[in-house]
Amino acid sequence: MQPTYLAKLPCLCANLRRAARALTQRYEKALEPAGLSATQLTILQVLARVGEVTQGKLGEMLAMDSTSLTRTLAVMRKKGDEWIAERRGEDRRERWLRLSAAGVKQLRRAEPVWEEVQSQMQRELGEEDWNHLMQLTYRVTETVKKGEEP
Repeated sequence: MQPTYLAKLPCLCANLRRAARALTQRYEKALEPAGLSATQLTILQVLARVGEVTQGKLGEMLAMDSTSLTRTLAVMRKKGDEWIAERRGEDRRERWLRLSAAGVKQLRRAEPVWEEVQSQMQRELGEEDWNHLMQLTYRVTETVKKGEEP
Protein backbone atom coordinates (compact mmCIF):
# COMPACT_ATOMS: atom_id res chain seq x y z
CA MET A 1 0.00 0.00 0.00
CA GLN A 2 1.34 3.42 -0.94
CA PRO A 3 1.64 6.08 1.74
CA THR A 4 -0.99 8.76 1.69
CA TYR A 5 -0.17 12.43 1.47
CA LEU A 6 -3.63 13.81 2.11
CA ALA A 7 -3.58 16.77 4.40
CA LYS A 8 -5.46 16.16 7.63
CA LEU A 9 -8.07 18.87 7.51
CA PRO A 10 -9.55 20.25 10.75
CA CYS A 11 -12.97 20.86 9.19
CA LEU A 12 -15.68 18.17 9.27
CA CYS A 13 -17.34 19.66 6.20
CA ALA A 14 -14.10 19.72 4.18
CA ASN A 15 -13.27 16.12 5.09
CA LEU A 16 -16.76 14.83 4.29
CA ARG A 17 -16.82 16.72 0.98
CA ARG A 18 -13.40 15.37 0.00
CA ALA A 19 -14.45 11.83 0.92
CA ALA A 20 -17.72 12.26 -0.98
CA ARG A 21 -15.90 13.48 -4.09
CA ALA A 22 -13.46 10.55 -4.00
CA LEU A 23 -16.27 8.07 -3.48
CA THR A 24 -18.40 9.66 -6.18
CA GLN A 25 -15.50 9.31 -8.64
CA ARG A 26 -15.33 5.57 -7.90
CA TYR A 27 -19.08 5.12 -8.46
CA GLU A 28 -19.12 7.36 -11.55
CA LYS A 29 -16.36 5.35 -13.23
CA ALA A 30 -18.17 2.09 -12.56
CA LEU A 31 -21.57 3.42 -13.66
CA GLU A 32 -20.32 5.03 -16.88
CA PRO A 33 -21.02 1.94 -19.05
CA ALA A 34 -24.58 1.87 -17.67
CA GLY A 35 -25.08 5.46 -18.86
CA LEU A 36 -25.81 6.84 -15.40
CA SER A 37 -24.17 9.23 -12.99
CA ALA A 38 -24.14 8.48 -9.28
CA THR A 39 -26.73 11.22 -8.69
CA GLN A 40 -29.02 9.84 -11.39
CA LEU A 41 -28.76 6.35 -9.91
CA THR A 42 -29.60 7.71 -6.47
CA ILE A 43 -32.70 9.45 -7.83
CA LEU A 44 -33.85 6.21 -9.48
CA GLN A 45 -33.19 4.26 -6.27
CA VAL A 46 -35.13 6.72 -4.13
CA LEU A 47 -38.11 6.75 -6.50
CA ALA A 48 -38.08 2.94 -6.58
CA ARG A 49 -38.35 2.91 -2.78
CA VAL A 50 -40.84 5.73 -2.16
CA GLY A 51 -43.06 5.56 -5.24
CA GLU A 52 -44.53 8.88 -6.28
CA VAL A 53 -43.23 12.00 -4.56
CA THR A 54 -43.18 15.73 -5.23
CA GLN A 55 -40.01 17.19 -6.66
CA GLY A 56 -39.67 19.34 -3.56
CA LYS A 57 -39.91 16.35 -1.25
CA LEU A 58 -37.40 14.43 -3.39
CA GLY A 59 -35.00 17.35 -3.02
CA GLU A 60 -35.46 17.27 0.75
CA MET A 61 -34.88 13.52 0.87
CA LEU A 62 -31.64 13.91 -1.09
CA ALA A 63 -30.56 17.11 0.70
CA MET A 64 -30.32 18.61 -2.79
CA ASP A 65 -31.08 22.20 -3.69
CA SER A 66 -33.89 22.84 -6.14
CA THR A 67 -31.65 24.14 -8.92
CA SER A 68 -29.34 21.12 -8.88
CA LEU A 69 -32.25 18.69 -8.77
CA THR A 70 -34.06 20.45 -11.62
CA ARG A 71 -30.87 20.41 -13.71
CA THR A 72 -30.25 16.70 -13.02
CA LEU A 73 -33.85 15.79 -13.89
CA ALA A 74 -33.57 17.78 -17.13
CA VAL A 75 -30.41 15.87 -18.10
CA MET A 76 -32.19 12.60 -17.33
CA ARG A 77 -35.09 13.63 -19.60
CA LYS A 78 -32.71 14.48 -22.48
CA LYS A 79 -31.16 11.00 -22.44
CA GLY A 80 -33.97 9.75 -24.67
CA ASP A 81 -35.75 7.21 -22.50
CA GLU A 82 -38.15 8.76 -20.05
CA TRP A 83 -36.87 7.20 -16.84
CA ILE A 84 -39.06 9.38 -14.68
CA ALA A 85 -42.79 9.93 -15.16
CA GLU A 86 -44.07 13.32 -14.14
CA ARG A 87 -47.47 14.79 -13.50
CA ARG A 88 -48.59 18.20 -12.33
CA GLY A 89 -50.33 18.62 -9.02
CA GLU A 90 -53.41 20.72 -8.30
CA ASP A 91 -51.06 23.66 -8.01
CA ARG A 92 -49.50 23.80 -11.51
CA ARG A 93 -46.09 24.52 -9.95
CA GLU A 94 -46.16 21.20 -8.10
CA ARG A 95 -44.57 18.29 -9.95
CA TRP A 96 -45.08 14.69 -8.88
CA LEU A 97 -42.37 12.22 -9.91
CA ARG A 98 -42.25 8.43 -10.09
CA LEU A 99 -40.24 5.79 -11.90
CA SER A 100 -41.48 4.95 -15.37
CA ALA A 101 -41.20 1.46 -16.88
CA ALA A 102 -38.03 2.64 -18.67
CA GLY A 103 -36.69 3.89 -15.33
CA VAL A 104 -37.28 0.51 -13.71
CA LYS A 105 -35.39 -1.17 -16.57
CA GLN A 106 -32.51 1.31 -16.34
CA LEU A 107 -32.27 0.79 -12.59
CA ARG A 108 -32.21 -2.98 -13.05
CA ARG A 109 -29.40 -2.65 -15.62
CA ALA A 110 -27.36 -0.48 -13.26
CA GLU A 111 -27.95 -2.40 -10.02
CA PRO A 112 -25.33 -5.15 -10.61
CA VAL A 113 -22.68 -2.49 -11.25
CA TRP A 114 -23.74 -0.57 -8.15
CA GLU A 115 -23.77 -3.77 -6.06
CA GLU A 116 -20.22 -4.56 -7.18
CA VAL A 117 -18.94 -1.12 -6.17
CA GLN A 118 -20.77 -1.44 -2.85
CA SER A 119 -19.14 -4.84 -2.26
CA GLN A 120 -15.69 -3.51 -3.18
CA MET A 121 -16.01 -0.63 -0.75
CA GLN A 122 -17.32 -2.90 1.97
CA ARG A 123 -14.37 -5.27 1.51
CA GLU A 124 -11.85 -2.43 1.42
CA LEU A 125 -13.22 -0.73 4.53
CA GLY A 126 -14.05 -3.91 6.43
CA GLU A 127 -17.46 -4.83 7.80
CA GLU A 128 -17.16 -2.95 11.09
CA ASP A 129 -15.95 0.31 9.54
CA TRP A 130 -18.50 0.00 6.72
CA ASN A 131 -21.39 -0.33 9.18
CA HIS A 132 -20.02 2.43 11.39
CA LEU A 133 -19.58 4.78 8.42
CA MET A 134 -23.10 4.09 7.16
CA GLN A 135 -24.52 4.87 10.60
CA LEU A 136 -22.43 8.03 10.87
CA THR A 137 -23.69 9.33 7.52
CA TYR A 138 -27.28 8.87 8.69
CA ARG A 139 -26.52 10.62 11.99
CA VAL A 140 -24.75 13.55 10.33
CA THR A 141 -27.67 14.08 7.94
CA GLU A 142 -30.25 13.86 10.74
CA THR A 143 -28.25 16.18 12.98
CA VAL A 144 -27.84 18.81 10.26
CA LYS A 145 -31.52 18.61 9.27
CA LYS A 146 -32.66 18.93 12.89
CA GLY A 147 -30.48 22.03 13.24
CA GLU A 148 -32.32 23.62 10.29
CA GLU A 149 -35.76 23.23 11.84
CA PRO A 150 -37.30 26.43 13.27
